[in-house]
Amino acid sequence: MPYVGDAAAAPCAPQYAKAGELLDYASRVALVGPPPLLNSNPLAVLLADLREERAATVPFPPGETRFSLARTRRFAQEPLPMLLEAYERFGPVFTLRIFHGNVVFMLGPAANHYITVSHASNFIWREGHFRDLIGLMGDGLLTIDGDFHRRSRRAILPAFHQERLLASVEAMLDEIGRAVDALTPGAQVDLYMWTRRLAMRVALRALFGLDPDGDRARSIDAAALFEQALSYYSSEYFLRIFRGPRTPWARLQATARKLDALIYSEMAARRSSGERGRDILSMLLDAHDEDGNTLSDLQVRDEVMTLLFAGHDTTTSTVSFMFYELARHPAIVARLQAEQDARLRDGRPSPSQLVSGELSELELVLDETLRKYPPAWVGPRRSIEPFEFEGHSVPGRAFVNYSSWASHHLPDVFPDPECFRPERFAPEARAALPKGAYVPFGGGSRTCVGMRFGQLEVRTIATLILSRFTLALPEDFRLEIRQMPTISPKHGLPMLVMPRAPARRAELAGAV
Repeated sequence: MPYVGDAAAAPCAPQYAKAGELLDYASRVALVGPPPLLNSNPLAVLLADLREERAATVPFPPGETRFSLARTRRFAQEPLPMLLEAYERFGPVFTLRIFHGNVVFMLGPAANHYITVSHASNFIWREGHFRDLIGLMGDGLLTIDGDFHRRSRRAILPAFHQERLLASVEAMLDEIGRAVDALTPGAQVDLYMWTRRLAMRVALRALFGLDPDGDRARSIDAAALFEQALSYYSSEYFLRIFRGPRTPWARLQATARKLDALIYSEMAARRSSGERGRDILSMLLDAHDEDGNTLSDLQVRDEVMTLLFAGHDTTTSTVSFMFYELARHPAIVARLQAEQDARLRDGRPSPSQLVSGELSELELVLDETLRKYPPAWVGPRRSIEPFEFEGHSVPGRAFVNYSSWASHHLPDVFPDPECFRPERFAPEARAALPKGAYVPFGGGSRTCVGMRFGQLEVRTIATLILSRFTLALPEDFRLEIRQMPTISPKHGLPMLVMPRAPARRAELAGAV
C-alpha cells in the first residue's frame, strides 16, 4: 500500500551512554533519508503491483493463484493453519493469491536463513506488504533499506550494549515494581492492556528520558493510541484501500497526529531550553554530518515513533502469551518460583541477574514463548531480482514473505509444536537446531535492534509478578489471536490475581 500522510519511523534505545558516545555514532548517519514512495494513490499502487506481476520473466512457485475472497479473509483471520496446510501440500516455497496479488511464502530454517542472511541483499522491506506502516511511523529503521538502513542501525546499536542495559534496569525495576504493587489479590486484570501501558511508561522513561507522569506524557494515552492505530491491520483488506473520512486509514492518521503532539512538544522544549540527557532523543536532536547538517524535526519524529512502537509492542505480546501458557502449566510455574526462592535475595532480582539471563528456568520459558508466539510473526519483503529456491523460480519484484510463526510450528523442526515445552531450549537441544530454525527477532542485518532491551523488560516483569502472585485464567476464556501487525490476544487477556503460596526455601533450593 502507498505512503500517504505525514507520519514516520525508526530504531530503539535506552537512556544512558558515556558522554558524547551516542552523538559520535549518530553523527555518522546519512542525514538524507529515502524518497517517499512514488504513488500516494492506493488504486494506482494496486495496478502497479498487477503490472509487475504480469511482467514476471519466470513463473511463480506452485500454489493457489486464483483470486479468492474467502482465502483472503481466512488469511487475515487465521494465517498460521493456512500456511501450515500449504507447506504440507506444496513444500517450503509456495504461492498464495492474497487479495489482489500473488504472494510467495518461504518457510523453514533454510528459507529463513536465505531471506534474512545469505541472500538478504536481494530483498527490500519498504515495498513489501507492511508498507502502510509508513503511514504511522514514517521512514525510520523499520521501514528503510540499503545503506541508509545500515548507517542508521550503526547509530543506534551502541545504545543497546550491555553496560547501557544495566543502567536501564533501575528505571525498569522502579516502574514495574510500582505496577506490580498496585495489583490486588482477588481482582481480575486485563494483563494485555496492563502490560501495554506499563511497557509504554518504561519506553518513555528508559529510552527517552521522559517523565511518564509529566504534563506532556499525561496529555495523551500513548498506549491506547498505538492500540487504536494498529487496529488498521485488523480491518478488511478492501477497506484498507480507501483514504476518505471514517476509513481505517483516516483513523490511523488521526492517532498518528495525536502521538505527534507528544513527540513534537518534547522536541520543541528541548531545542528551546538546550536541555540534553544521555538518551536517544537527545542524540537525534544533536546529530550532524561533517558539513553541519542536522536531522529535521520530521526525521527525528520518525525515529522516535518507531522506537516507541518497537519499545513496547513486542514486550506486551510476549508477556501476555507467557502468562497465558503459565496459567495452563502450573508445574512450570512451580519450577520458576523454586528458582526464584533459591537465587533471589528477598525476592528481588539484581540488575546483573536480569541482564545476564541467570535465571535459567525463566530463560527456557521465554525462549519457548517466543517460539510459539513470535511477536513479529511474518517478515514481508519484495524481491529485487529473480532467484531460485528449493528447485523453484521466484520472479523479481515479487512479494516474498518468511514467517517465524509458521516456521516455529513445523513438526519436522519442532516436534509436537503446539505443546508448550521450555526444555526444547536446554543448551544441548538448542545447539542441535538447524541454522535459521529459531528466528523470533528476524535475522541478519534486520535483527530487531532492541531485542536485548525487550528480553530484559520481559524478564523483569515476569520475575516481579511471579515473586508476588499467581495469575489464573477465567474458566470460560478461550484464546483467539489477531495480527495487527504483531500477534496479540484478540480479546485481551483477563487474568485472576492470586497471592503466591509461601515457599519452603530449603526444599526448593535443593530442587533447583
